[in-house]
Amino acid sequence: MKKIFTLVLCLSVGVSFSQKKKQKQDIDAILDMCGCYEISFNFAETFGAEKDYEYHKNYNSGGLEWIFPILMENDKIVLQHLLIVGDSMIVKHWRQDWLYENTDLYVYDKNNSWKYQKLDDDKVKGQWTQKVFQVDDSPRYEGSASWVHIDGRHYWENTADAPLPRREFSKRSDYNVMVRRNRHEITDYGWLHEQDNQKVLRENADRLLAKEKGWNTYTKTKESDCKLAQAWWSRNQQYWADVRSIWDEVFATQKKLELNMKVDNKIMFMRLFSLGKEVEGKDYNSDKTKQKIREVIQMHMKSDIKLANK
Repeated sequence: MKKIFTLVLCLSVGVSFSQKKKQKQDIDAILDMCGCYEISFNFAETFGAEKDYEYHKNYNSGGLEWIFPILMENDKIVLQHLLIVGDSMIVKHWRQDWLYENTDLYVYDKNNSWKYQKLDDDKVKGQWTQKVFQVDDSPRYEGSASWVHIDGRHYWENTADAPLPRREFSKRSDYNVMVRRNRHEITDYGWLHEQDNQKVLRENADRLLAKEKGWNTYTKTKESDCKLAQAWWSRNQQYWADVRSIWDEVFATQKKLELNMKVDNKIMFMRLFSLGKEVEGKDYNSDKTKQKIREVIQMHMKSDIKLANK
């Protein structure tokens, strides 16, 4: 009996050690996406569901981007992207949150609507949820999967429904959901965001319109190339922390979330960006600013979530 107990104890310790080692590998891979990068975005439609489908032109762009952690815990890592445009302009770009064994998702439905979904604990064992947010920290898409470390390769892959990308949302109305197969892989030059996407018209049922390939490369360059972004963040980080805190109030309701991205001919991110410029300075008042942020977000909400004045 004593031998059996000892064997079980040893196996338990071994499994626990293996899980912690794997989690450490996962964290290292996520943090390997941080740094200053020359970026290249490339998308090409590869398939049309109908024989008379008119393919759209390839999309290519690039620039310089700084990616850095704004929160680091064992079970949560938050990476912010800042895009450097020209010699003087900084654009707060997308954000990716990584949560270990997370069970709470906002799953995209269609037409700027997300449904709250609770996952079973056993379904997310050892997995990381990637939550992707738009430039104004509103939701974009979320999915859970395991990081894979094999044969010297390190990658994470998941398929998630998402709204139209910024490069198409103001130009296309023939589809309303992008089913994204996202693959993040650490490479010798930096990292690769590979995509295999389906453009879907979702009404009573899904109708596939087209497929596209995305190949976004992040080639690491010296940190000093991103000093402009670093200086901008030091002046603006408190404001965006307050924006995130108000969105957290929304997500804590665990209800269906519906947004009007444009109200009175003005897009939500434009209002939040303008507010950030308005309040930037030494006399920044967090409480007053949070209330203004609440008012902007509430203005753009179609769902019945009411944010309390605090």
